[in-house]
Amino acid sequence: MRFLLIASFILSFLPASLWADELFSDIPAGQYQHLFRIDGSNTIGAALAPALAEAWMKSHGVSNIERMSLAENETRIVGFHSGRNAHVLVDIAAHGSGTGFTAVSKGLSDIAAASRPVKAKEAALFRGVDLSSATSEHIVGIDGLAIITEPSLPVRSLTVDQLKSIFTGEVSDWSEVGGPSLPISVFARDDKSGTWDSFNHMVLKKAPLVESAQRFESNDELSDVVSRTRGAIGFVGLASVRQAKVLAVSAGEAEALLPNQLTVATEDYALSRRLYMYTQGRSANRYAADFIDFVTSEGQKQVAAVGFVSQDIMALTPDNVSSLPEYVRDQVAGAQRLSVNFRFKDGSASLDNKARRDIARLVEYARQHEGAEVLVYGHASDGDDFNRAGLLSRHRAMAVSRALKQAYVYPDEVDGFGADVPVARIEGNDGRNKNSRVEVWIRLPNALPQSMAGSATESSIAGTD
Repeated sequence: MRFLLIASFILSFLPASLWADELFSDIPAGQYQHLFRIDGSNTIGAALAPALAEAWMKSHGVSNIERMSLAENETRIVGFHSGRNAHVLVDIAAHGSGTGFTAVSKGLSDIAAASRPVKAKEAALFRGVDLSSATSEHIVGIDGLAIITEPSLPVRSLTVDQLKSIFTGEVSDWSEVGGPSLPISVFARDDKSGTWDSFNHMVLKKAPLVESAQRFESNDELSDVVSRTRGAIGFVGLASVRQAKVLAVSAGEAEALLPNQLTVATEDYALSRRLYMYTQGRSANRYAADFIDFVTSEGQKQVAAVGFVSQDIMALTPDNVSSLPEYVRDQVAGAQRLSVNFRFKDGSASLDNKARRDIARLVEYARQHEGAEVLVYGHASDGDDFNRAGLLSRHRAMAVSRALKQAYVYPDEVDGFGADVPVARIEGNDGRNKNSRVEVWIRLPNALPQSMAGSATESSIAGTD
């Protein structure tokens, strides 16, 4: 044991290029080695996947890293590993989420990047592999579908129902939704993209898109066209807002929220979504497997740097504290909310894949803030009766508390707020699952009054204008 500790101590001071190349030990010297391929979502593949691949290469001592364009929406990352005197390559093709599952199922790719969960028909392509398992489904980060308009439009928020009316053509003038008398020009992503799939699922509910809509394969291109077109509206991933104006969005009785660091990270924002990478269990390609481990840990820094919301936990004061029920405000007084919500697998009390990973993140955060009070509050769907909602919300809070206690983190308060603070309209399982959540708040030693604490808006991704 003493020898291992001394060896680890010595290795920690050596340059990465001298010891971090064990992964690449079998690469033939003096050659080009293709490591793995990622196919799928343009949202992930345009900038995030290349940034992650570059950071992962650097973590293994690779230098002189460059991006090469192979074709439209196809990128090659190439670098030099001095320890092996070899060049290493990672290829990324970003033609839409559906293309990733097809490529991996045919053995043409190692990782499927998707900006929505795998569909049943796609999962059926992988016989003997459960793509919903924790070893196959990997959460890369959180994105919010930003509803964008041209900057001068005097409209600040829309409901999901209003968005549906606009994008189906039922509403064709801004005056019909509280804006000026001005025709609406609709812009949308192409039908192969995960961004389109998410918008179609969350807003259109499979209603047809207005025929006059202009379609784009690229988020960035769509955003640029919207920002310079009078009366325009469109939707993009948060990282592609660029010069456009972002609208707040509401669903049902829940208040309209802008996509920002907290509302997107907790998935409270009506149009938030998870970004995924899928493998066939733990990938048989050891480079791809190591890359996935990196993405869900150290790689979260790149997720934030590119413009998405990482899963690293931070404490923020919500913008909507004043609108919470009075008894809830009393319980969270002097506390800040952590940028994580715990959710459960459909129809069960089991934490979903993201929640299980988030437990480990929360444990680490709590250990770094020794002496802070950890407050765990459950929420239920307002589709449940009053008594049942209260009971379910407490049971969910207790489930998270038990998981924390197994790691020797003991919450100071565990309670349930029933269905009093909804974040989504009840319409099928999606709204029910969003409302059925567990929030974690933290009261730091010598905490500032809420009015002085850092707010979500201060670190928001998108401003109000």
